[in-house]
Amino acid sequence: IQKPQCNIAIFCETRAEWIVVAQACFMYNFPLVTLYATLGPMAIAHGLNETEVTHIITSKDLLQSRLKAILCDVPRLQYVIVVDSKPTSWPDISRGIMVYSMEAVKEMGSKPDNSEHLQPEPSDIAVIMYTSGSTGIPKGVMISHGNLIAGITGMAERIPNLNETDTYIGYLPLAHVLELSAELVCISHGCRIGYSSPQTLADQSTKIKKGSKGDTSVLKPTLMAAVPEIMDRIYKNVMTKVEEMSKFQKTLFVLAYNYKMEQISKGYGTPLCDSLVFKRVRALLGGNTRVLLSGGAPLSAATQRFMNICLCCPVGQGYGLTETCGAGTISEVWDYSTGRVGAPLVCSEITLKDWEEGGYYSTDKPNPRGEILIGGPNVTMGYYKNEGKNLEGFYVDEKGQRWFCTGDIGEFHPDGCLKIIDRKKDLVKLQAGEYVSLGKVEAVLKNCPLIDNICAYANSDQSYVISFVVPNQKQLMTLAEQIQVRGTVEEICNNSQVEKEVLRIITEAAISAKLERFEIPKKIRLSAEPWTPETGLVTDAFKLKRKELKTHYQEDIERMYGGK
Repeated sequence: IQKPQCNIAIFCETRAEWIVVAQACFMYNFPLVTLYATLGPMAIAHGLNETEVTHIITSKDLLQSRLKAILCDVPRLQYVIVVDSKPTSWPDISRGIMVYSMEAVKEMGSKPDNSEHLQPEPSDIAVIMYTSGSTGIPKGVMISHGNLIAGITGMAERIPNLNETDTYIGYLPLAHVLELSAELVCISHGCRIGYSSPQTLADQSTKIKKGSKGDTSVLKPTLMAAVPEIMDRIYKNVMTKVEEMSKFQKTLFVLAYNYKMEQISKGYGTPLCDSLVFKRVRALLGGNTRVLLSGGAPLSAATQRFMNICLCCPVGQGYGLTETCGAGTISEVWDYSTGRVGAPLVCSEITLKDWEEGGYYSTDKPNPRGEILIGGPNVTMGYYKNEGKNLEGFYVDEKGQRWFCTGDIGEFHPDGCLKIIDRKKDLVKLQAGEYVSLGKVEAVLKNCPLIDNICAYANSDQSYVISFVVPNQKQLMTLAEQIQVRGTVEEICNNSQVEKEVLRIITEAAISAKLERFEIPKKIRLSAEPWTPETGLVTDAFKLKRKELKTHYQEDIERMYGGK
């Protein structure tokens, strides 16, 4: 029997049982420790040991593939609860750990003497969420019940007419604050939730048999949260299909696209275009989406515009962090401007703090700029057992309000909307003293159709920037054909002639986007392998892990900087 305020861990894929477990823990005041399924074994063991958990809830798959290997490294663990229905057999588990099924636990809990419980206080911890951190060991963020309620209230207020007729499709990791808060918003408004996975989302998804329906086609959701990575994929898929159309169809599509873009900017709808031209694209996500929520990373202007036009639904871009319970800003559904994350939610106040080193000041004209500080009841209690980091990131003002220093640089527009323009950690000083923001360079170059992903890199004792590039394979093949280079994707990526040509295209894109001369990559390395969380080169939210990428491409860095 677990005592209140004793931690319980959940290590499980996104599925209904995850939320059921979370609600049970909230009710009985057990803080829920959440870990990403893609964290490395050492990171998982670290999280479980730091929070001293005795009980862990997991799935049969994860128990077999990830947990079994580290049970010896987590000495306090006594009970494993498996969410799968009546499994046939358990894997042989070492050192007297008890394994129960969720059914068995439900039966124990339904006995009359187990049903009494005290209500949690708003200041009690609801979740200890381990962030996948783009640097070093993951940190556990302590989210209180009060924080959750504040964050959910703020988010729900930006989504018009949320009610029981809505259906939300859940497929992002529930251990991520974006997905957890989105689902709690749905539950608090009586919306239905259907569970999916990134591999089974659409008809074209990797684990859907050709000719079979993907989850969006079957569920026809009205609400969906997406990280830019997924939307970029849809955008590129559709654009590739458009390229394959007949000349007539292609002209029609481009005409309709440009016409609708013009109409939207004037505030008009285009019912005829929607039903004739865009209905098929809209069907990719089931045909019923009324709001798409984007978070986790910046969404490129091209992709956002494409979503607005072709999926015939607004994209609410949001900004928040695990440290602010996922809440901060979300754009209004009628705001079709790109590249902005909207105005502060009712739960948050936002202020900009001067950052001298980067040259950003709140007095800047036309728009004030600076480091984004978020304050309010959604700002979490800090990092678990990490006083040092707490003093760096959090503070309480004279009115008793908690604030978090995000490390992101923003600017405020006259209408009160925020735009993220830089990140403190991504700043590198070149040999001649120029500051380069790697994130800014990447954001600009990611809009280039030839690039699926890019990581800019610079050494302070060098005078130029270099980049690792994951090219779009289809575009790369077309390019290789044009300059008469043949071979596998791997061979083409290693071809110096192709490399030169890609660099030329990148340089042109950078110049037209008005990057400074010293910000433009002078050398690149093409990678045939895409970067996924499994490769350990990006986080679960597809943010670049700069340290890991640097190690992975160490030889290339030395080569590009004319070393060995």
